[in-house]
Amino acid sequence: MARGEEFVALSDLALRAVIGPNSRHVALLEDAFNVLIESPGGGVAITGSTRERADVKRAILALAQRAEAGVELTETDVRATLSLNPGGKPGGGNQGLISGRRGPIAPKTATQAAYLDMLERCDLTFGVGPAGTGKTFLAAAYGATLLLKGQVDRLVITRPAVEAGERLGFLPGDLNEKVDPYLAPIWEALDQIIGADAVRRRRDKGEIEVAPLAFMRGRTLSHAFVIVDEAQNTSRLQMKMVLTRLGEGSRMVVTGDPTQVDLLNPRDSGLSHAIRLLDGVKGVGVTTFTAEDVVRHELVARIVRAYDADAEARKPKPDLEEP
Repeated sequence: MARGEEFVALSDLALRAVIGPNSRHVALLEDAFNVLIESPGGGVAITGSTRERADVKRAILALAQRAEAGVELTETDVRATLSLNPGGKPGGGNQGLISGRRGPIAPKTATQAAYLDMLERCDLTFGVGPAGTGKTFLAAAYGATLLLKGQVDRLVITRPAVEAGERLGFLPGDLNEKVDPYLAPIWEALDQIIGADAVRRRRDKGEIEVAPLAFMRGRTLSHAFVIVDEAQNTSRLQMKMVLTRLGEGSRMVVTGDPTQVDLLNPRDSGLSHAIRLLDGVKGVGVTTFTAEDVVRHELVARIVRAYDADAEARKPKPDLEEP
């Protein structure tokens, strides 16, 4: 197939982001699309077949759009863009942007974009899938944004205190000190979004509240954004209890990985049970993440796929009917 050249004009900001540190981003694009990319100034020159040029141009423009929106591009962003089908719309751009302390936070995959859209539309959202897909981070970011905009009065964060060989009673300190180690991922997310000092002040004023799941019983949570994290470790009764805490003006997101149940009997998990019961109910949305949505080290996605393949291989095979 004949190879030609096409020039794509970019701003200085977008050009630096697309090239990446030590031209790393350009190298990823060249390898993925079998093209040559050069930067003579004012943009990039792409050498390749007509289809190759069109595909890489689409990826470059998607990355440029994110950079122009204030997102600091990483290799993870580039790899996520490469994972999209040719002609597909990137998960991100200006849609669903969240204002963070270090600039806008945007979805890195199409599933993350759909998840943010569902958080906007639904009163109850389930985000399920493997670790590293951003389901908890984006939930915390979205909840913090609602709090900062005054659309909710408080952010309530809860999770079951189920860990291998450790219970809350064995940890030193008051309730917050006991709970905090279990909620480290959410604190890290909130620190990135609104800053550690702001988180501390809002906790002191009761605008950000954390509690073990057991402390939710008997309460009605009004005008709040509620995050139920690690929900695969709730029992069916606990799940029903926490879902029915929603009061006037409140929304809830439930996150978890059904393949990582730490209960003595994994079949008791309330997460998968609740999704089966509520999927399709008005006001309820379910977003399912896969290994393709992992935004940590690329090795994490390969690890998840390996475990998924092993789990699939271990499933009992249906008995074959006799002829």
